[in-house]
Amino acid sequence: MRHAAVLALIACSSPSKPATTTTTTPPQNVPASTGPLSEAEFKALHAAPTEGPGVQRRGEKIELAGGKADLSLPEGPGPHPGIIVIHEWWGLNANIEHWTDRLASAGYAALAVDLYGGVVATAPDEAMKTMKAVDPPKAIATLKAAADFLAKDSRVQAKTRAVIGWCFGGAYSLQAAIAIPELDGAIIYYGQLETDPGKLAPIKARILGIFGNQDKGIPPETVNKFEAALKDANVRNAIHRYDAEHAFANPSNPKYDETSSADAWQKVLAFLDELKKS
Repeated sequence: MRHAAVLALIACSSPSKPATTTTTTPPQNVPASTGPLSEAEFKALHAAPTEGPGVQRRGEKIELAGGKADLSLPEGPGPHPGIIVIHEWWGLNANIEHWTDRLASAGYAALAVDLYGGVVATAPDEAMKTMKAVDPPKAIATLKAAADFLAKDSRVQAKTRAVIGWCFGGAYSLQAAIAIPELDGAIIYYGQLETDPGKLAPIKARILGIFGNQDKGIPPETVNKFEAALKDANVRNAIHRYDAEHAFANPSNPKYDETSSADAWQKVLAFLDELKKS
């Protein structure tokens, strides 16, 4: 997989903003019973301090494939549909933990893997070095362990399983779909793409692709080739494009586009609902 060279260009634009202070009461996470977190509620989590008592989390750290992972469960007993969450090139940071909670608020048991072995980068050079050190076979083994966990853990017992990732994680979301035919869906937020229909042919999952037309690392021409290759490989897919830049769905990123991100989230929810019905 040629993710290292391309992601060197697209990176994830900039690290998450440092924690800020506020005189207002920090927003709390919303229980799953109230429905999925809206874009405004999700954005508010990032405006508040990302560590400490300011943000109430529902997730917990677990052991997975010899490392750590973050598991966030919906309200109530299982079984629950499950989703593997794959971090950006920064690592398993607070932004990704917020995503696991958000997906849990939508009714999914969300399991965020750590493909960086505990490293959380805060500078581009550190992120690049850590990303290049990732061993693809080991990463795929971790993703397979995550899929197995979601199917077998007594709290989850997922009959429907999907994967979601952004940037570096978007690339591995696609690779997970190729390597794990048991997955029902794969959501790719602006990740490195494969455009060879032969390499996409093993995919059994439905693909949801979310891209920015201003993304210099993954330009519209590449997305066009990816979409055509999925069609040639008979892979069911829906590709959505926004007039936005790379990493537009991360509220901690200066290139965050709230309108586009909110629409993409609705596309994700609809996609996940379809997976549960199929």
